[in-house]
Amino acid sequence: MTAVTDPRTVVLVHGLWWGPWSMGLLARRLERRGFRTQAFGYPTMRQSLRANAEALREFVAGLSLERVDLVGHSLGGLVILRMLDEFSDLPPGRIVLLGSPVQGSAVGRRVADRPLFKPLVGQARTALERGFSHAPAGRETGVIAGSRSVGVGRLFGPLDTPNDGTVTLAECRLEGAAECVLPVTHTGLVTAPGVARATSGFLRSGSFGDC
Repeated sequence: MTAVTDPRTVVLVHGLWWGPWSMGLLARRLERRGFRTQAFGYPTMRQSLRANAEALREFVAGLSLERVDLVGHSLGGLVILRMLDEFSDLPPGRIVLLGSPVQGSAVGRRVADRPLFKPLVGQARTALERGFSHAPAGRETGVIAGSRSVGVGRLFGPLDTPNDGTVTLAECRLEGAAECVLPVTHTGLVTAPGVARATSGFLRSGSFGDC
């Protein structure tokens, strides 16, 4: 199949317990800013991070693009990072991680340690516990974290501040990545207009500007 030249196509990868529909509002806002979007869906609890990363690679390869940008919310960002860590035959592009616990998730560990709630993380447990230590080599990567501390994550114990109610800023920090902190919750990272603006700006320029 002949590759299509389209430097402004973005693949959106949803987070734990969510589906492709959860990225719909962000997709529409990015499309109004001139991007094309594709939403990738995967079983967040029933398959390992590696299996989901392999599926994402197949999805991206099937688009036959010369360039593709990637945006992942929460666990979706870890799927993206695992894919790029495992496979080198992918088109170039920028990456934006939205509240992804790249340093591991305290909430994820607490949920997994409670027998009643353990099924809620399933095969995602290892990924949520370990995270990733550095941005992918040769790819401009941006991290957007929330600082509005409202969310179900607080039900499982205290969180260091700042946090988005589920993931802390410290858990989002990734060596080699640009950083933007916005006053939104973990869910707000896919619904707030400011996140769409910051994401669009980074995908176009590789910088968050004055964020």
